Amino acid sequence: MSFNTPLLKKVCEIAGAPGFESRIRNLIIEEIKDHVDSYSIDNMGNIIAIKKGSTDKKVMVAAHMDEIGFIVSHIDDNGFVRFQPLGGFDPKTLTAQRVIIHGREDVIGVMGSKPIHVMTPEERQKVAKMEDYFIDLGMNKEEVEKIVAIGDSITRDRELIEMGDCVNCKSIDNRVSVFILIETLKKIKTPSADLYAVFSVQEEVGLRGANVAAHSINPDFGIALDTTIAYDLPGAQPHEYVTKLGEGTAIKILDAMTICDQRMVKFLRQTADSKKIKWQNEILVAGGTDTAGIQQRGKNGSIAGAISIPTRHLHQVIEMAHKDDITGSTDLLIAALENLTSHDWSWE
Repeated sequence: MSFNTPLLKKVCEIAGAPGFESRIRNLIIEEIKDHVDSYSIDNMGNIIAIKKGSTDKKVMVAAHMDEIGFIVSHIDDNGFVRFQPLGGFDPKTLTAQRVIIHGREDVIGVMGSKPIHVMTPEERQKVAKMEDYFIDLGMNKEEVEKIVAIGDSITRDRELIEMGDCVNCKSIDNRVSVFILIETLKKIKTPSADLYAVFSVQEEVGLRGANVAAHSINPDFGIALDTTIAYDLPGAQPHEYVTKLGEGTAIKILDAMTICDQRMVKFLRQTADSKKIKWQNEILVAGGTDTAGIQQRGKNGSIAGAISIPTRHLHQVIEMAHKDDITGSTDLLIAALENLTSHDWSWE
């Protein structure tokens, strides 16, 4: 399978902080509209695209389209912008990084903080906090207020590049999964169950979109697509890795919000083995994904699990994933959807 880097680049680079997903939503619709039987946008802003299957069972596959970002909360007398986070950030990675404020027009700013030259020895030893930062737009207050208003969203300014066999960009979490779901809709012919492909909103602030979508769809089966930690870095112990980059797609066993249905875990493992798709286990003790919403929020619950994409540097200014892991995740999702209803789902 050829790797569609230009599509991944578009999907990763476009803006879409939680609650401000209109740009990425419009891009997704343009990509999928000719490859599904129907699609709609619900009151939360989720895209729910339907591709009819060969049985009347329903499977919900969710990939959240929002990215971690910020929101403007104050403009001071000198034109510096204060902000609040939308989703979880590692503050130490923000120093001197470029961001985009999406005001009346997009405007570039720089994350500023107290220069190290004027810090006390005690200040130099402290861990950076979000409130230590402000955004410098290079303009005075009057100029800033012509463009920027309280409540405007802010996203990171990073382009996608290739590094060896990896891709590096802001918002790999979770635009890589959006990419995988788009590619799946384009490639799969007839899923074995009615496929409800959900591009969900506001995952980074509490799985809000997936909760609503699952309640509406009431799926029999559920598969979440999301990134997971690849902590295969200097100083990490083997038991801390969670996953390793380049070692294959990850099949979730549990995270902080979900114990995946063991029938789904077994099914995904067997499917990967039968298709000779490289895979690894995922146990993520901190952090949750749309898996929880899919599993719990339908009227009857669902047989749910997750396909995860190993990613380094999560929730930092840049994130990195391996192209083979992305391709393997796509292959596994397609194979799972094609064989879902032929599997024996009875309890052992």
